Amino acid sequence: MEYSCIGLNDLPDEILMIIFKKLNNLDVLYSLQGVNQRLNQIIHDPIFTSRLTFVKWFSHNFIDLIFCDTILNRFCLQILPEIRHKIQWLDLESSSMKYILCAAHYPNLYGLGLYNISEESARYLFTDEILSSGIFKNQITTLFIIIHNNNNNDDYDEMLLSTRNIFDYICTVFTNLIHLTFYESSYKNRLSLYFADPPSRTFRSATLLKLNVRIQSFDDCLYHLDGRFNQLHTLYVDLTSIPRPHHIQNQGELPNLKCFSLSCNEETHHYGELIPPLLYRMSNLEELEDIQHTFIDFPNNEIISYVDYFPEEERGRCHIYSYPSFMPYYGDITNNFPGGLFNYVRVVSLCDEYPFEHGFFLRIVQSFPFMEELTVINRKGQTDKQSYESNNDDRISSVIEYSFLSELDLLNVHDDYIEEFLFDTKTYFQNNVLLRIKCESLQRVTHNFTRDTTRMNCAKINELELSGEPICSDSLQEYFPYARISYPLII
Repeated sequence: MEYSCIGLNDLPDEILMIIFKKLNNLDVLYSLQGVNQRLNQIIHDPIFTSRLTFVKWFSHNFIDLIFCDTILNRFCLQILPEIRHKIQWLDLESSSMKYILCAAHYPNLYGLGLYNISEESARYLFTDEILSSGIFKNQITTLFIIIHNNNNNDDYDEMLLSTRNIFDYICTVFTNLIHLTFYESSYKNRLSLYFADPPSRTFRSATLLKLNVRIQSFDDCLYHLDGRFNQLHTLYVDLTSIPRPHHIQNQGELPNLKCFSLSCNEETHHYGELIPPLLYRMSNLEELEDIQHTFIDFPNNEIISYVDYFPEEERGRCHIYSYPSFMPYYGDITNNFPGGLFNYVRVVSLCDEYPFEHGFFLRIVQSFPFMEELTVINRKGQTDKQSYESNNDDRISSVIEYSFLSELDLLNVHDDYIEEFLFDTKTYFQNNVLLRIKCESLQRVTHNFTRDTTRMNCAKINELELSGEPICSDSLQEYFPYARISYPLII
């Protein structure tokens, strides 16, 4: 029997669609556009053309998928003009966004994602007369802005000002905007939007219905609700802190607001005087997230709350959140943590007056599978440590893998928790981890940098931030062969 050679064009349309759906839309268009009329008809389906994403999240930043001029030119000169009327949404990186937007007239474009935007790139784009008077003004109703943060603390105030200027550009240029998401690129740096007192006159919109924004303080939250966005029905606010507001009055009805989310990674002592008065203004609220009030009246929300009491400190604390939660952090977790799956959380802190056993850390990893930063605060030693170490089967089967962990803070812990993370019989994590720890604790647990059980995980540390009396020993660097060692911490 002779073997036949089957080409791509011999496959039925249904099979080709299945294959192409597994590929990136850009790869499909770049590779197959113009091959023949049949393939053109298939790849011009809205599945491949309605939304084109030219960026990818990689290692705490967004990268441009158009990595050479040849690819950019082919898209701008051939592909985009051919499918321009089918494109409804573009996700673009700052280095190529203007070329792509100017490559064709997109009559049905309504959504735009702009990534790694700086004030300079925003000014360069938003002052383009053709774009500003056409697509931006008349067509774009949904806008995602992800700001570039250079993580230079010396320029922090300047970056805050740049962020505010970008927001002013948006309010001025996108006059038909309905939905705006405005964030900086990394949750770690927590660069937030803040406003002068009072904000500029351009800080307003008569069309905006939905806003998702990270802001500096409760004052800035109230600015958003003082009438500048009088049509707003959905507001998601992530606060850096919740201090008492200085000048803004928390009063006036907000009849249009139907959905409200307020999150903050810091504690507040002003909940009673700030939060309930704000909620009382929302007379027509239908959906409430992240704050517990009389939640029984809000349908389709699972509100979770639990109370911790710390007898040594003689204080209590209440955790309140809606589930599922979309916050990027979850702080001050104790043994009372009820569990759940939190795919959006990246920053976790654990703190208790009762021991954290090995099984507790397994629950934490299962609940926060994409956790990148972890802080542990616990001075009480583990109680099941001996039984765990004596049972070889348990040790083999319960090594916990922290797949995405990149920062680990063990400054305020009993030595048992340092062993919990540095013993290769208990913990496995990837390379390139930043570890914060006390010098004397590290020396004890590693047996002055000679212990074999901790050697493997210590070799995965690429940054070691130590506190305490500097260690004068060549063994330290040998034990952490790939780590940059510093002493920035004073405890």
